[in-house]
Amino acid sequence: MLDKFVDDLKESAGTAMRLTSLAAAVAVCLFITTGFLCGAAFIAVLNKYGPVYACLAGAAVFFVCAAMAAICYALRKRAIRQRPVEAAKSTLQTALGDPIVMATALQAVRIIGVKRMIPLLAVGGLALGLMSKRPSAKD
Repeated sequence: MLDKFVDDLKESAGTAMRLTSLAAAVAVCLFITTGFLCGAAFIAVLNKYGPVYACLAGAAVFFVCAAMAAICYALRKRAIRQRPVEAAKSTLQTALGDPIVMATALQAVRIIGVKRMIPLLAVGGLALGLMSKRPSAKD
């Protein structure tokens, strides 16, 4: 039971790392592309209409980019709020409901001692709380 839980945790961490690095690369490429497009548009408008209209056109391009980013952010936040209960919580509930896991935990407490288990349980509870608030990689 715990093996499945650990495997799910490793898989979701690896997936999150790959997706984060991919998203960072895409963001950098889009930023560079936007910079060159804005430069080209600025020079084209500058040659045809003058510096004031060129600056206004550049501001308009960045305003459209910012508005699109804000809309994407709002849609993402709404999608996160509408998600059902995460799979990690159900896996944890299944693990804690297993009598073998509970017997093993009680045996570990008896061997290690209650005074030494309190800091371990505090750190484990903190890690569990942070993990349960994190979005699932399968969604």
